[in-house]
Amino acid sequence: MKYRFQFHRYRLPFRAVVRTAHGLWAEREGLIVRLTDESGRTGLGEAAMIPWFGTETVDAGEAAARDLGEWLDEERLARLPAALPCFRNAIAAAQAEIKAKTDLESEARPSGTVHNASYLGVAALLPAGRAVLAAIEPKAEAGFRIFKWKIGVGDVADELSLLDDVCAALPEGAKLRLDANGALDRKRAERWLERCAERPVEFLEQPSFAAPSQGAAQRQKTDDLLRGLAESFPTPIALDESLVSEGDAERWIGAGWPGIYVVKPALFGDVAGIMAKLKHAKADVVFSSALETAVGARAALQWAFAWPGDRALGFGVWPLFANARNDGPYLAPFLRREDMERIDTEAVWNALS
Repeated sequence: MKYRFQFHRYRLPFRAVVRTAHGLWAEREGLIVRLTDESGRTGLGEAAMIPWFGTETVDAGEAAARDLGEWLDEERLARLPAALPCFRNAIAAAQAEIKAKTDLESEARPSGTVHNASYLGVAALLPAGRAVLAAIEPKAEAGFRIFKWKIGVGDVADELSLLDDVCAALPEGAKLRLDANGALDRKRAERWLERCAERPVEFLEQPSFAAPSQGAAQRQKTDDLLRGLAESFPTPIALDESLVSEGDAERWIGAGWPGIYVVKPALFGDVAGIMAKLKHAKADVVFSSALETAVGARAALQWAFAWPGDRALGFGVWPLFANARNDGPYLAPFLRREDMERIDTEAVWNALS
């Protein structure tokens, strides 16, 4: 099989600046790739890099795209280096879309993922700091019952004092996810987990994190800290930044991680391989957005709908971009399978063309 290969690099401003422990994030950069097979079928994929997580940079992805040229075969695509996980992800997603179209045309049963759920819950993303208090009521009135609050952004004492106010503002039966983005040291993480024990906190996401640039010794120290926290407190710990590559998944599965795996499919080079290993391990998985465009969101949500678990999706991020045509589905407490299938990925490609 031969493909015509095209790509666009994008830089898209967010509708509002995203504030996390990593700093302020004002715009999204990445690549949209397009493959066209010999019969004219097309497929789109997105390389939504997050370099501070440990992915390749956008510049590295663009260099690889330019090096590929215009016409490719599957053998060439299969040789893409492992150091380009997001770019490999984009190519695989485009190939999968073409394969799905081919199966539909031949009336064959679609290969690849099989959709299990007809709808999935969605967690509402709350702003960091005191702005969280004003954001809860409108989202609760819209029907949300799972909420995600970014912590580790301000002073720990101030944020801890806010926790009871946040919990009091939640609707009855609601759950709160706390996301530290790796900002907590041992002492602060323990303070949070002690406070969470008797409150409606579903899990604490990535309390600590060591970037690959910090070296193997620091990463091992952080891994040991995360395991110790997971074993010492009743509130579950979720891995996010610590779960970016195939090697990360294998390491944590092999270590018998007792907590939750936050999976951002857009960041994995071999999504199918990782999902098969997580399924074999009976892993507790939450699917989450990498703040990608509609192209990457559709591919990621296909994996979420194929998964047998039922935890609410971490895709409560829309409206995300200043130009709404780049967004995924309309934000609601539940996402239906047909909402995912109606995402107009061609609109993103056309806007960049």
